[in-house]
Amino acid sequence: MDELDDLELLSKDELIELLRERAEAGVKLSFPGKATARRITRRVRPRVQRTIARYGAGSEEDRAANLLIEGDNLQTLATLYRERGHVDLILTDPPYNTGGDWRYNDKWDEDPNDPGIGELVNADDLARHTKWMKFMYPRLLLMKQMLKPAGVLAICIDHRELFHLGQMLDELFGEQNRLAIINWQKSYSPRSDKDHVSTATEYVLVYAKDEERAKTALMPRSEEMDARYQRRDGDSRAWKSGDLSAGKGPKNQGMVYAIQSPFTGQLHYPPEGNCWRMPRREIKKILEQWGVDYAEQDLKDDARRAKAAGVSPGAIEPRVKGLIVAGDLKRAKSAAKAVLAKGPWPVVYFGVDGNGRPAHKRYLEDVKRGVVPMTFWADDDHEFPEALGSVSWRHEQSGHSQTGVNELTAIVGPDHNFKTVKPLRLFEKLIQIWCPDSGLILDPFAGSGTAGHAALALNETIGTRRRFILIEQGRPEKGDSYAKSLTSERLRRVVTGSWENGKGIALGGGFEFRTLTKQVDATALLAMERDEMVDTVVASYFDSSRRRGPSLVRINDRSYQYLVAHNADGEGFYLVWGGIGENTDLTEDVYEACVAEGEAASLKPIYHIYSRFNLFTTPGVHWYQIPDRILADFGLDVRTEAYNDEED
Repeated sequence: MDELDDLELLSKDELIELLRERAEAGVKLSFPGKATARRITRRVRPRVQRTIARYGAGSEEDRAANLLIEGDNLQTLATLYRERGHVDLILTDPPYNTGGDWRYNDKWDEDPNDPGIGELVNADDLARHTKWMKFMYPRLLLMKQMLKPAGVLAICIDHRELFHLGQMLDELFGEQNRLAIINWQKSYSPRSDKDHVSTATEYVLVYAKDEERAKTALMPRSEEMDARYQRRDGDSRAWKSGDLSAGKGPKNQGMVYAIQSPFTGQLHYPPEGNCWRMPRREIKKILEQWGVDYAEQDLKDDARRAKAAGVSPGAIEPRVKGLIVAGDLKRAKSAAKAVLAKGPWPVVYFGVDGNGRPAHKRYLEDVKRGVVPMTFWADDDHEFPEALGSVSWRHEQSGHSQTGVNELTAIVGPDHNFKTVKPLRLFEKLIQIWCPDSGLILDPFAGSGTAGHAALALNETIGTRRRFILIEQGRPEKGDSYAKSLTSERLRRVVTGSWENGKGIALGGGFEFRTLTKQVDATALLAMERDEMVDTVVASYFDSSRRRGPSLVRINDRSYQYLVAHNADGEGFYLVWGGIGENTDLTEDVYEACVAEGEAASLKPIYHIYSRFNLFTTPGVHWYQIPDRILADFGLDVRTEAYNDEED
């Protein structure tokens, strides 16, 4: 095994981690190169981010809210150190390993910073599954670190790597944190892609960083769902029929008994394996609203009750009394029919004509104001589950692959060359379930930008304030970094409403476009030109006390010599950096110029100033030294410049 082949290369902490892992009980995932895949997350280097304004959209404030980054996603995840522990939902669609849909560079095994893009991994490559796992494992490690404690990962996959991905996620996140295995219908007609069974579904694996902290939201109720609730009996409140029985009959034998109908005299028991869902006293009180007296009576029906409870006759709780009409049945039937004709009916009723089984009225106002995402998302009567299992969504609920392609074509035109695109509806549902209204979404495999489009659409249609960070590299080997040619183009068109088919509606919002360049280190920082340093300051700065919203809003006013950005509190950020050989120090003259620029921009008299050295001290100044503060904000140790990939 590769873990044993290069033990001498492991650090003390890595050796301890390896021994601890081997000592733990349970199933362990092993594949060639696993130790290397784990180790390279500590070797990847953050990168300088350069802003390219023409590929973004929106006002300065709107651009500051969202981000599209062009570059390798492993390097970008390392670069986004300031967002570590702040992401609410990672929603992503990685390569499925179908053959020729992704690249792998063997040099990445030792140096994740190698600039080579690698060779296409073909379907006949015998090592393609191992390569795919070596490719995904370090990215999954960093994705987990990006999530906040209550954060959730939702990752799309098909049958080719479903089990490998599930094993990696079980190991990294813990099986107990698996929230759902969603099976969604990608097509609704048979496909000729299999000799035996047509492939019509794909999957979304959903894991919480901590299941106890994660929250699964209800889906909004639709008008069709609410229309099922009526007032057929003259009741002032809308209702629909509900089952008076519930599961767990063997455990609740005291609630398994006969209920006599006042209309027919028939004795009704719960369906096999069930019990009545309401307490006996409550049911008796409701039944007497039919104008009939009820009595509790021992019917000596233990055998019948055992069958209803789903247990052997010897295991049933004995002598549980039934609810029986007290007095003359004819008189009871007459009284009950009078109530049936006049209305409204009691909560427990026996069908619209009195000849049915006991049912109960479920009032719309008492139903959860939403729908638990379960099988087919079609039934609004969900008492549970509180935790999700394996669920299926029909294409009417989630869209299908051709819908995604058609959506993209309508927005950017037919020449995008994408054959498979996730439908907008699918991503919208995932976001609504697992991302708070003001949460942050991260997609490290952004593709055409469906996740960003979904966030913008939900912000516009239901008034949420979700933000997104998208990462995409594109096809640099073909000279097509479609982060520029496609992803940013789609986002720009949905922001402005300028769809290719002429039917778009402006969603508003905006995003900033950045591209990765050189590695971050002290030497590179001190050699930067001013524009490059401005980008780096805006990209790196974060305030650990802020959990919502962008850190800084860029100020693109060239008339300012020092003012480059402001934060949400209206405090200015100033950069004393003219480039190599120019002024880089905070002096009294520089401070006075910063004060004047802050007043001109109507900013608060608190001054966040970046410079090489501080030669002037005064109250109201928060000073950040270059390069130390920037290195720290990128997760680099100031002394050794080693990258920190450990979780907080």
